[in-house]
Amino acid sequence: MLWEAEDGMTIKQIAEALGDDNHKSVAKTVKLVYGLYIDRWTVIKKGTYAAVYMCVDVPVDAPHPTERYLPKTQWQSTEKRV
Repeated sequence: MLWEAEDGMTIKQIAEALGDDNHKSVAKTVKLVYGLYIDRWTVIKKGTYAAVYMCVDVPVDAPHPTERYLPKTQWQSTEKRV
């Protein structure tokens, strides 16, 4: 839904599009979803603002691991330290 909303959406707009009357559950979920960010704030009424959320656009040249098993680092080592 947010991918297609070129101008982003507020919590209220997302909730209405989902048919959800409980904006609190939508607000809680949006904060947990990786890849969403607040693009800007819009005025609802004088002194009250709403965040406008957008999706992160992943670049086509984003790096990926080239090896299946990466060597263990000092922090991943299974050896016990003394």
